[in-house]
Amino acid sequence: MKLRILSYNIHKCIGGMDRKYEPTRIAEVIRKLDVDVLMLQEVDAGVSRSKGDRQTEVLGEELGLRYRTWFPNVDVRGGGQYGNAILSRYPIIESTNIDLSVRFKKKRSVLHGVLRVRHDDIDRTVHVFNMHLGLAGYERKLQLKMFLESHPFAHLHHDTPVLVGGDLNDVYGGLGSLLAPSGFRGIDRRPLTFPAWGPMRALDAIFVRGDVDFMRLSRCDSDLARRASDHRPIVADVRLRAHHPHHDAHHKPPSPRP
Repeated sequence: MKLRILSYNIHKCIGGMDRKYEPTRIAEVIRKLDVDVLMLQEVDAGVSRSKGDRQTEVLGEELGLRYRTWFPNVDVRGGGQYGNAILSRYPIIESTNIDLSVRFKKKRSVLHGVLRVRHDDIDRTVHVFNMHLGLAGYERKLQLKMFLESHPFAHLHHDTPVLVGGDLNDVYGGLGSLLAPSGFRGIDRRPLTFPAWGPMRALDAIFVRGDVDFMRLSRCDSDLARRASDHRPIVADVRLRAHHPHHDAHHKPPSPRP
């Protein structure tokens, strides 16, 4: 079964060049990509610059995605917050937030959504981790280490389908090597995504682990995507394998016998 996954820093639905607040523009970019699971970063709620909108709800209604979860990272001066959101065609049966904040740095986290994907012969629990990492190199490395050691990730079976994505601020493109020892797979040459109007850095990424096969990773190059945010969205096409006994359990595999 194929799934289409999107990661998009929507910049509070404010254009990177014209500075206009237009959530319908972000929604139109996403709609044309026909995705199943959205990982969004910098999503406002109750902030004056975005008319007090709860952007997860606004975009969810625009796109017809009834399953949504959002968690705030940063308090905005004057009221409101922004954070990460997951929207899905498939039920989100559980949602938690994992704090990745480093002392003296801006608050960061990874939003964890547990999806139930049912289609034809597929009936799987899929774990989605949507993260927005820090600006300093040492901070990002520490945050990935915190994530890999965190509950619930550290307790997942190695075959359980896992999707990790987001704005990793991966300036030098080396964070994938930190995830690889834990079984994650990605695309070595990721698309450049920042700044949206003339991308020079591959800050955004999607990785998979377990019973998921990576098929394709692409960047949206529409004219609207150049203007809607300061990042371009990326889309991963993946194939979800059929269920095997115990693969979706929330536990580590047993230790081999001597």
